[in-house]
Amino acid sequence: MSAAGRARPARLGRLADAVKRVFRKYVRFDGRASRSEFWWWSLAQTIVIGVLYVLIGIGGATSDFRTDPVTGTTSGTPNALYWIAAVLLGLYSLATIIPNLAVTWRRLNDANLAGPFFFFLSVIPFFGGIILIVLTILPSKPEGQRFDRPERG
Repeated sequence: MSAAGRARPARLGRLADAVKRVFRKYVRFDGRASRSEFWWWSLAQTIVIGVLYVLIGIGGATSDFRTDPVTGTTSGTPNALYWIAAVLLGLYSLATIIPNLAVTWRRLNDANLAGPFFFFLSVIPFFGGIILIVLTILPSKPEGQRFDRPERG
C-alpha cells in the first residue's frame, strides 16, 4: 500500500476526532481548541452544509416552478426533496450554533485572545469576518493557558 493510501484513513480519523471533541465540549467556553481541531471542525461544517445546499438546489431545480416572461413572477411549489433538505439545514444550523461559538471562543483562547473578542468582531461588517479568520490561523501561545480550568476536566 502506498503512503498516500495509508494517510487517508488517518486524516478521516482526525476529522472524526475533532467533531467528537467539539460535540463533547458542546457548551464549554473555557479552555482552548487547537488549530487542527478548529479547522477540521470547519471542514466538517462546510461538507455537511454544502451537501444540504446541493440537495436544496436539486430539489429546487426539479420542482414545478414557472416564471411568467412578461411580469417576471415565479409560481409553483418546491418538491419534497427541497423541503426535507431545507428543514434539515435549519435544524442542523440550530443544533450547531453553540458548538460553533464555543470552538471559535476556545480557538481565540488558544491564541491568547479573550473569547468575548469574537462578539466584538462579529458586529464589524465584512472586515470582522476576515479578522476572525486571521486570528483563528494564529499559532497556539503558551500564555493561553490562563483560560484553562483544570478543575473542570
